[in-house]
Amino acid sequence: MRDPSLSAAGRQLLDRRGFLTGSATALGSIALLDLLAGDRLLADQPQIDPARPFAARSPHYPAKAKNVLVIFCAGAVSQLETWDYKPELIRMDGKPLKDGPAVTFQGPAGDLARPQYKFRQTGQTGKWVSDLIPHLAELTDDIAFIHSLTSTSNTHGPAENFLSTGTQLDGFPSLGSWTSYALGTENQNLPAYVAIPDPRGVPQNGSNNWGPGFLPAAFQGTPMSSKSPIRHLSAPGVSTAADRASRGLLDRMNERHLQQHPGDSKLAARIASYELAARMQLSVPEISDLDSEPAHVLKAYGADDESNPNRAAYARNCILARRLIESGVRFVQLFNGAYASGGALNWDGHSKLKEQYDVHASILDQPTAAMIKDMKSRGLLDDTLVVWCTEFGRMPFFQKGAKGRDHNPDGFTCWMTGAGVKPGVSHGMTDELGQKAVQDVHPLYDFNATILHLLGLDHERLTFEHNGIQRRLTNVEGHVIKEILA
Repeated sequence: MRDPSLSAAGRQLLDRRGFLTGSATALGSIALLDLLAGDRLLADQPQIDPARPFAARSPHYPAKAKNVLVIFCAGAVSQLETWDYKPELIRMDGKPLKDGPAVTFQGPAGDLARPQYKFRQTGQTGKWVSDLIPHLAELTDDIAFIHSLTSTSNTHGPAENFLSTGTQLDGFPSLGSWTSYALGTENQNLPAYVAIPDPRGVPQNGSNNWGPGFLPAAFQGTPMSSKSPIRHLSAPGVSTAADRASRGLLDRMNERHLQQHPGDSKLAARIASYELAARMQLSVPEISDLDSEPAHVLKAYGADDESNPNRAAYARNCILARRLIESGVRFVQLFNGAYASGGALNWDGHSKLKEQYDVHASILDQPTAAMIKDMKSRGLLDDTLVVWCTEFGRMPFFQKGAKGRDHNPDGFTCWMTGAGVKPGVSHGMTDELGQKAVQDVHPLYDFNATILHLLGLDHERLTFEHNGIQRRLTNVEGHVIKEILA
């Protein structure tokens, strides 16, 4: 018997005929979705020829930037000693923080501590910047600062992952891998994606910062530096003629095998990687030969500074980064700072912040500023986006019994300059002590979404199916920070 209290629509849902009709429609929809997924028509994924995985591909819409240079300062640079001026913190120096955390990442919290460097206004915009970085301070009129970024982790490894891949977990693609997967590269004689580790070592999470995750391995970053261009590129103990002859034979054998197995995409991709390696044997030595740079360029970067070998080595990496961008490499990731070392080798200033920052800034400041000025003078910033970033910020108080600041993922600064970026703007804000983002708060998802946007990529459409899920760099979040766009 039908329940008289049910509406007509409710009775129709419980009706056997209606149930069977609805089920048939639902099953048909499921079948259609499966067919569309099989033909890769559900997601807007790049169509990649396995034999030419690095071929240049069109973005979703006209791009402001064709290339990206990311300057990654590992160890978490203090926003309070660099870009985020807080007069109230100066006034409150030595006083306890009211209603603040008693214990932070590495132990009990001490008293509030003023910036360890004087701030002064710079440029036409009058931007307040620390004396720690006087050369970079000269560029503020060209920079868009984002002062209200947040991370999801206060631990270096997971936070590096989150900045580079959009998740704290290992095994996910880096920003550079997503970019080269989507766009390929215009120079077929060099890798689409190059990672340049700091001369002092690799960052805390190492190759996760430039790994391909579940994307095809072709799209991983290629580590190289001015000191060690690319490992295992030269044929050991073999003459050039013999090496060329053996590669010619291998090419003919591979081509014959590929003709017999035309559907073997893995073989086609392997052949493409071998061919790229052969081309790089000619192109890499040329681009890494920095001795061909004029003496005035080496001096401007600090690459000839024998008194500071770490600065000279980092400066040469900066010149290499500029040359790679100049040669059409799509994505270059330049690291300043290495692995966890009590702050000795990176920006992790827990106990001796000023002493260690004096060292790190002497390495970072002049070469990085010279690189950006050089790129601007050559017209490279017309179509290159330059990004400066770090994994999180620092607390406004010193750790108890120490002269350094603990980790702070709740409010920190990164910036961009170059193609598509509005110059001389400061967006977002932390509270009066610089501890927490309070205005125009942006998780790092927004930061990465904005980088993709400037490359002509919609972060919601750039996906890859992995374990039945359409994955993307920005997970299910992310909004473009339009306020910093030109």
